[in-house]
Amino acid sequence: MPEKRLGVGFIGSGFNARFHLQAFQAVRDADVLGVWSPNRQHAEEMAALARRLDVGEAKAFPSIAQLVTDPAIDAVWLCGPNFARVENVEEIADTIARGKGQLKGIACEKPLARNVAEAKRVAELVTQAGIAHGYLENQAFAPAVVQGRAITWARGASLTGRPYLARAAEEHSGPHMPWFWRGELQGGGVLNDMMCHSALVVRHLLTKPGAPSSSVRPARVTGHIASLKWTRPEYAKRLQQMMGKDVDYAKAPAEDFASVLIEFAADDGATVLGEATTSWSFVGPGLRLSAELLGPEYSMAWNSLDSGLQLFFSRAVKGEAGEDLVEKQNAEIGLMPVVAGEPAVYGYEAEDRHFVRAFLKGEPPELTFDDGVEVVKLLMTAYMSAEQGKTLDFPPKGLEAFVPAVAKGAWKP
Repeated sequence: MPEKRLGVGFIGSGFNARFHLQAFQAVRDADVLGVWSPNRQHAEEMAALARRLDVGEAKAFPSIAQLVTDPAIDAVWLCGPNFARVENVEEIADTIARGKGQLKGIACEKPLARNVAEAKRVAELVTQAGIAHGYLENQAFAPAVVQGRAITWARGASLTGRPYLARAAEEHSGPHMPWFWRGELQGGGVLNDMMCHSALVVRHLLTKPGAPSSSVRPARVTGHIASLKWTRPEYAKRLQQMMGKDVDYAKAPAEDFASVLIEFAADDGATVLGEATTSWSFVGPGLRLSAELLGPEYSMAWNSLDSGLQLFFSRAVKGEAGEDLVEKQNAEIGLMPVVAGEPAVYGYEAEDRHFVRAFLKGEPPELTFDDGVEVVKLLMTAYMSAEQGKTLDFPPKGLEAFVPAVAKGAWKP
């Protein structure tokens, strides 16, 4: 009998989608067969890249409906921009409802949506259409996080007691595309863009392997946001030069730094803490991911820039700017860490393998849209806390109708 394979279609053709393409080189039971993007040329280019990487005979589709209708497409990886999320899922769900296509699954990139109302709408649409769903959170699948969590719980927690503090951070110098910088399109600033990773990771680390995430429940949330760099006049001007006239941080800024402290109530009666920070104002070699887990007699720590490989280039080496050493690379000379195999280190390979196999087997993946909704609720509570300047019980009143001031263009740092 031929081996079962999953035919995958991508919605979106940007930086994140191309990271997934690289990761699919390590997925043995799937083929990338389709791409749709509102920019036809970008879709064609990504399909060509998929063929060059030998991850599938991908072709560009003129519409989402036609991609979903194609019998070769079994599952969709939803990697489009935040502001198009509901519209994209509505077209998928409508196509399925009209009997024009069948899908074994849909996997959605983070965050699930820009606010709680949109996140619940996306989850309801997919559930009503009867499609299995998965929430793509690569950092939970990063090998260092997976291995560190497993060993810490098996050796440290089993003998001396559960962990009580988790920390996570994601930091870099800012996003690639203009829409990320615009609060009304992205849904906020760095908190909405990247705290979705860190907030989930701290909860994941504090949850015993094999136990449901509900065994560690958010109880109180304290959020803080700030603009540390990009509203300074010289940097606001520089940002507009890089991203275009519609990105004006002198008039409509978004936060470039955010922190959140989450108090969790564990099933065993313990109160445990998650600390998370995110930044678009980090100055360093490039993207830095880090995580820690601490208990009564043990700790674990991970920093993605502790890569084990370093290069040095003197002032005489005046190469062009690029990202061949590390994502969001900030320099090309000096002593530079190199992250070899970024799709593996950041968790994309393991993540894509997991969701492909879950959809093929008809089993629920480890993370679903329900987890995505919960993350959005945490993010919106953090924004609400930052705006009110106080710690809030989770979930606070009015959360489902809440839209951050940053997303409304009304935030004044």
